[in-house]
Amino acid sequence: MTAGLILAAGRGTRFGGGKMLAEIDGRPMLQHVLDRAAEAELRPVIVVLGDDADQIEAAVAWRGGETRVRNPDPSRGISSSVALGLGELRDDVDRVLVLLGDQPFLTLENCRVITAAPRDPAKPIVAPRYDGVPGNPVLLERAAWPLATQLIGDRGMVQIFAAHPELIRYVDVQGDNPDIDTAADLATLSRGGG
Repeated sequence: MTAGLILAAGRGTRFGGGKMLAEIDGRPMLQHVLDRAAEAELRPVIVVLGDDADQIEAAVAWRGGETRVRNPDPSRGISSSVALGLGELRDDVDRVLVLLGDQPFLTLENCRVITAAPRDPAKPIVAPRYDGVPGNPVLLERAAWPLATQLIGDRGMVQIFAAHPELIRYVDVQGDNPDIDTAADLATLSRGGG
């Protein structure tokens, strides 16, 4: 079973706050990521929210199957959300696709390419490459979860890539999957400038 872990607890400081609620095609940014997880048939889906959890919970169309957890200290960075989300997964889940709430343009096809990567106990982490550059979302087999829970700060999976390159399998995927870090990013990508 492949679960989804959506990281949406960041404060969006560079964006000016409220990033997960910023509208793209009339829907909150996070809604696009939730919809992609549902289309990719990820189960269960854990969503880690932060300080603006109340506003997000009210604005997003939930399907009822998501588990929503609140990061009590989002200032500790994305690493704390990864550890919190992994801790919510049941024993029957053996792999999880870690999605970022600020990547609303991720395609279903790319999710499927990543999750279709064959299992390899020697390389329990699958990362996509966009034009040769590693990116997100990252698929973690259960064997890699202890490493993921040891992440520090706000640099995410790149820490594992640097420390344990021997554990990574790369799959080449089409297009790109940009982060939206600033309002300018959103304006450019919404105009098709990605």
